[in-house]
Amino acid sequence: MTTPDGTKVMIFTPQTTSIAKQGMPAFFGVSENSTGARHLSLNLTAFGPGGRAKTHFHRDYETAIYTVSGAIILLYGDKLEHEALMLPGSFTYIPPVVPHVAFNLSLTEPATALTARNDAREQENVVLMPELDGPWLDQVIADRRARG
Repeated sequence: MTTPDGTKVMIFTPQTTSIAKQGMPAFFGVSENSTGARHLSLNLTAFGPGGRAKTHFHRDYETAIYTVSGAIILLYGDKLEHEALMLPGSFTYIPPVVPHVAFNLSLTEPATALTARNDAREQENVVLMPELDGPWLDQVIADRRARG
């Protein structure tokens, strides 16, 4: 069925991951590119053992995350000074323009998260923040993993 505005119901299964602008493998699901969605995106992020994203924020768009498996740490704030532990079954909300970086707490087990945004062109509105990445962040992540 196609609606008067030309949209239609679509069911599909991404067969491979792509690397998101944030540096993580993702199964890109619903988006403007895949379905013609206009106001949302829905993706599955696959954190391999020891995997981590690049520090970034989403311009003008909200993010909702559901942790499917593993333990994921989210560092957030202007200097990544806040921490949240995302465990299976937990929901996370990130407002627009909040700097953040996520990483898999485990060096041996994978972790996955389902991510939704009110942005159908979500990759175009990711702003990387290399000034917050670097050896100091590597050390913060290593120290956090050591604590378990």
